[in-house]
Amino acid sequence: MRANEITEILDRPISRELLARDITRLGYVAKDGTPRNVPIAFTWNGSEIVMCTTKNAPKLPALRENPMVALTIDTEVHPPKILLIRGRAELDVVDGIPDEYLHMNGSYEMTPEQRIEWEAEVRSLYDGMVRIVVTPTWAKLIDFETTLPSAVEELIRQRAERERA
Repeated sequence: MRANEITEILDRPISRELLARDITRLGYVAKDGTPRNVPIAFTWNGSEIVMCTTKNAPKLPALRENPMVALTIDTEVHPPKILLIRGRAELDVVDGIPDEYLHMNGSYEMTPEQRIEWEAEVRSLYDGMVRIVVTPTWAKLIDFETTLPSAVEELIRQRAERERA
């Protein structure tokens, strides 16, 4: 997929709404060769998906061995809106707490007091984190109004051919 095609998809209003959410599902291949799909907080910085995790997270050795990932960001309403992204995970070990981590929980309902307590707990627990940075190499938006899963699009084409025959 060309960069301008990815940009066009990610710049759509629905994509921008989805990229403003807090949780994505990160799909990757574990060290034992089996698939994993884990929910993880993220932020979109305009060109990359940034996720943060503990330095001892089980996913890190797997991502070092096979950095190819798939992300799903979606809604919980009907019809669902789904943004699918593929890319390569780059791992960046950092001292302290990355700013992205402190800001990626923006839509969770926390009172100001709860946020202060949460941040104090985070700062006391982690001496560092790993930023998982994914630059999209492929993207698809499915909104079930203007875009559909490719298999459904194929079924619609087949039905139209049958009806013309």
